Amino acid sequence: MKNLHEYFLLMFVVGSVAYVGNVVGDGMVSLQSMAGMLILIVIAGLGQLLNKLIPINVPSVVYVIAIGIIASLPQTPWGESVSAFTNEINLLSIATPILAYAGIAIGRSWTDFVSMGWRAMIVSTCVLFGTLIGSAVIAQIVLTFQGII
Repeated sequence: MKNLHEYFLLMFVVGSVAYVGNVVGDGMVSLQSMAGMLILIVIAGLGQLLNKLIPINVPSVVYVIAIGIIASLPQTPWGESVSAFTNEINLLSIATPILAYAGIAIGRSWTDFVSMGWRAMIVSTCVLFGTLIGSAVIAQIVLTFQGII
């Protein structure tokens, strides 16, 4: 149960940082985006809670996705509201604190990474650059297709 408390605290911190990023990105404070971020935090928390309560060995992300889909279904009385509030959240504002947390996690286990050898470092570097370049190409195609750039 201790891990669940830490998870909720972590979700609150990540959600708060993401909300600040959303405010900075949009240039204004929005109660709708705050409600959207709280909805996302609750969905993630419920997914983690279900993962602890249900004795099936399934990753918690499966529960989070299922709850998110059910919460945003237009057939439910709250679906349109959930979609409206969460649409106010910018994806980059969520990705930034998550990637920062991942970087900290990798930095803490740097000795494990070094112990894998030079081949693993080359592969990791190629994967990192490939992901970066692939993301840039996909973004360029999508933004050009949408007429944004």
